[in-house]
Amino acid sequence: MKIYVDGDACPVVKIVERVAKEYSIPVVILCDTNHILKSDYSEICIIGAGADAVDLALINKCNSGDIVVTQDYGVAALALGKKAFAIHQNGKIYTDDNIDGLLMDRHFAKKSRLSSSKSHLKGPKKRTKDDDIRFEKAFKELILSVI
Repeated sequence: MKIYVDGDACPVVKIVERVAKEYSIPVVILCDTNHILKSDYSEICIIGAGADAVDLALINKCNSGDIVVTQDYGVAALALGKKAFAIHQNGKIYTDDNIDGLLMDRHFAKKSRLSSSKSHLKGPKKRTKDDDIRFEKAFKELILSVI
């Protein structure tokens, strides 16, 4: 088993590495040339910049039983299709039971944005310590359910 991290702007990389180290699980962080990362623990894969280049490389690398950390519902769906496990940076574990609804919500949100007259939408709320705690708890539970 390996842990693959969609590393472009991922706020939980350090948590993933710390927890993975506790369980001696290798980590592969994928990022594009705009987000060069360094790590003493993880393997870093730098992927050429391009639409979905990191996402496609991650899916090509992951296998059944691996864990994928991503906020992208599409990547999570593809990981689940490969019988990998997937978790969002907020601690939500993606499953075959919830992924269709999440993808549908994403579709409707995009459709709504396209038809909106607003030129700027609010970004996500600022990440808190509680968000990190929630992620770490769910991530450890996921690992323990897999090993």
